[in-house]
Amino acid sequence: MKRVFISFKMEDKKQVDGVRLLAWRESFPLEFYDESVRIAYKSDHAPYIKSKIREKIARASVTVCFLQEHTWMSDWVNWELQTTLEMRKPVIAMGLPGHPESLRLPHAISGQRWWVWDPKNLHTLIEQS
Repeated sequence: MKRVFISFKMEDKKQVDGVRLLAWRESFPLEFYDESVRIAYKSDHAPYIKSKIREKIARASVTVCFLQEHTWMSDWVNWELQTTLEMRKPVIAMGLPGHPESLRLPHAISGQRWWVWDPKNLHTLIEQS
């Protein structure tokens, strides 16, 4: 079973929680690791939060970044993706269900390919990472 760190903008948490339900399906064997950020990025607690997120990324095999129209503006998402790349781990970027087929990528992965929502393709991409 692959360990997956999920990177997303907090405003998309409900939609990402729906995607997490796929982990309960027998045909979709994933173990999700994510960090819910409850304190503002520029708070005094940011170093602690980053250390905990870094631990989760280190335990994961791959980071999946779920995209919507404004994900590219998230400092947290960009930091998580940059941290993943610095650890030499793969990043899979996929649009969330219902979002347009043209999205701007976070700058940390700006030259990377991304995919429109497709759970079967997501499973394949994770298994191949």
